Amino acid sequence: MDLQIAAALVPLLGWAVHGSVLTHRLASARRDPLTGLHTRAGWTARAEHLVRRHPTAAVLLIDLDHFKTLNDTHGHAAGDAALSATADRLRSWCGCHGIAGRLGGDEFVAVVQDLAAADLDALTAALHRPLPYAGMSLPLAASVGACLVAELLAPSLTDALAAADAAMYAAKGRGRRGSRLSR
Repeated sequence: MDLQIAAALVPLLGWAVHGSVLTHRLASARRDPLTGLHTRAGWTARAEHLVRRHPTAAVLLIDLDHFKTLNDTHGHAAGDAALSATADRLRSWCGCHGIAGRLGGDEFVAVVQDLAAADLDALTAALHRPLPYAGMSLPLAASVGACLVAELLAPSLTDALAAADAAMYAAKGRGRRGSRLSR
């Protein structure tokens, strides 16, 4: 190989490697390291796209019930296992028709193209299945709030999240362990 060609290729190769490393770091920053779900930033762009394209979309907020008690009683490793299991169950429920994310702590979020097809009762049942952990069966429970985007005056992700949040707190007010659709 000609020395001039090799000298020209070395910086190009360096820039290609640098670009690849930056792309990988950006993708990693948009994923929660514990659950593998999208973080708020990674989830928001995808969720806005689904809300715009699917008039039947629904936005959900999920909060684990009694998570602090589980963490304090069984330890942080058990809490991490509960968060990972919740993420897996939510990801599985969303399938290829939605996207799930972790907002932080024990709060999760999802958007699905069509809530009727996704079956909110199935998600609630999945989130309430006990978690086998270290020879024990840890109780899991969650409060779920959902908002049908089509029922909003101005369909936006921000308004849907606010309505789902209100519905989630209404579910918590009914004794937790359930779901509630905003109205």
